[in-house]
Amino acid sequence: MKTVVISTLGCKVNQFESAAFKSAFEEHGLAVSTCDDADIVVVNTCAVTASAGAQSRRLVLRLLRRHPRAKIVVCGCYAELEGRRLVQDERLAGRSLLVVGNAVKDRLVSLALEGEDSPALHLHDIRAAKTICRLPLKHFGERCRAYLRVQDGCESFCSYCIVPYTRGPNRSLPPQEALQQARLFAASGHREIVLTGIHLGNYGKDLQPAESLGGLLDLLSLAIPEVGFRLSSLEPMEIDTVLLRLIAGRDNIRPHLHIPLQSGSDHILERMNRRYSTTQFAATIASCLEAVPDLAVGVDVLVGFPGETEGHFEECRNFLSTLPCTYLHVFPYSMRPGTRAAGFPDQVPAAEKARRVAVLLALGEEKKRAFARRFLGTTRKVLVEGDDGNGFLHGFTDNYILVHFPGEARHLGEILPVRLCGEGNDHLLGEIAQQ
Repeated sequence: MKTVVISTLGCKVNQFESAAFKSAFEEHGLAVSTCDDADIVVVNTCAVTASAGAQSRRLVLRLLRRHPRAKIVVCGCYAELEGRRLVQDERLAGRSLLVVGNAVKDRLVSLALEGEDSPALHLHDIRAAKTICRLPLKHFGERCRAYLRVQDGCESFCSYCIVPYTRGPNRSLPPQEALQQARLFAASGHREIVLTGIHLGNYGKDLQPAESLGGLLDLLSLAIPEVGFRLSSLEPMEIDTVLLRLIAGRDNIRPHLHIPLQSGSDHILERMNRRYSTTQFAATIASCLEAVPDLAVGVDVLVGFPGETEGHFEECRNFLSTLPCTYLHVFPYSMRPGTRAAGFPDQVPAAEKARRVAVLLALGEEKKRAFARRFLGTTRKVLVEGDDGNGFLHGFTDNYILVHFPGEARHLGEILPVRLCGEGNDHLLGEIAQQ
């Protein structure tokens, strides 16, 4: 039996796509594993930052050495940007190499199984893409939680971001196709589904007739009540009353949102080409918590953007310190060639970016602990995701608090009521409540 190795870098959309590749290879009778010296190696790459692109290139070269007989299939955003240069790399001379662009990922498995041995490019103009690639799958690996990609593409053109150039325009999966995929996940035993996309809040605007993310969430949560639904990252100005009412009123929609801020300085937000102010962002968070008081709110922050002075950073830190969010994802700015910000003056030194990241990470930890403490003594739903091997299970509450609690491995994959009764190092301690 031929073997396939799939390595994935980057976002939840890439993870969904790689799961679809795995499913399709298995349907063709191939074994997908982590073995050495495989017959086919798929590398699903990322290029969101220059460092991510470099990591993708290193991974391709490392897997070439590890699998000397394999056909190497490179896809994803790094392939979209650097595919032509990749096939000309002298280190890849004589190897069977296939580069597949984001517009034709639905053809990846069939292309990989063809007999083409010389380097080959399958890149189509991603800017002209009209429809989302169909990548159906029956099971999302061994995870309890599945990602369902319902949207692709971005047209925001933030000044630091290469994604609109690698993912193309907004394209959405029609609601009935999304429902069919969600039902397949439910039938395979997945108890939670995360709706994801490159710009999820734009879901449905390209469809005829136009649809909305709120309408899709309403459809899915009603049709499959036994499954919990989460939303991945949403832009602040795209969170409307329809979504908030659904989260507040539908028992199987998890009270958890992740909302990118990127900077707490209005000056830097404008330079980033973000389309809101800190005042608007704070108002969005306030309306979310008014509608759903137990809501977990994660926030993305990008520090060290070109021209970010110490004063701008202090504005950001002060804004975040008063913002009632739950946790922070903090990233240093990484220059991405091909974006407007790559040409901006006043680049921030790496050491200073690292210091600013550390300051905000410490603030984020304080916020996460304070949020978790609010729920001590309460009982929350927990999806059991892992067995620690010492009689303890772990998983996240519906509002995204990590909990460890005593229990048997037979509960893996179940949703249990867990009473939160103590604090650990980076988690809460709990006990299974009487049902």
